[in-house]
Amino acid sequence: MRKLSTALTLLGATTLAVGMAQAQNAEVGASYFGQYCATCHGMDAKGDGPMTQMMTVMVPDLTLLSADADGKFPMLDVIHIIDGRTGLRAHGGPMPVYGAVFRSESGGDTSDADVLFGLGKVLSIAYYLESVQQ
Repeated sequence: MRKLSTALTLLGATTLAVGMAQAQNAEVGASYFGQYCATCHGMDAKGDGPMTQMMTVMVPDLTLLSADADGKFPMLDVIHIIDGRTGLRAHGGPMPVYGAVFRSESGGDTSDADVLFGLGKVLSIAYYLESVQQ
């Protein structure tokens, strides 16, 4: 049993390391952004996606996050907004809860794998947004 536990820990650490390395690649984040976010925020992240014509709320220009935060990219805030840990919620708020969506897409064998997979996508998008700041 101890060997199985050690093997699972090593597998989890390896998965995390690979996921984190991939998450730091803005190109991966750009792909996820295009798939999940561009409908509202636009491919250039300026808040002019095709859904904005039907929305009743203003979609923010995500290229100005650093400028709006005294020149420092608000990484933790961005992560929390994407994964749903803020008050912004779908069906009661303008922003979908992507943390739950990403975890459900994992197909992992454990809840830990689902969390790591979801976190990797969230971080990828956050790193991409950091790379497009004006």
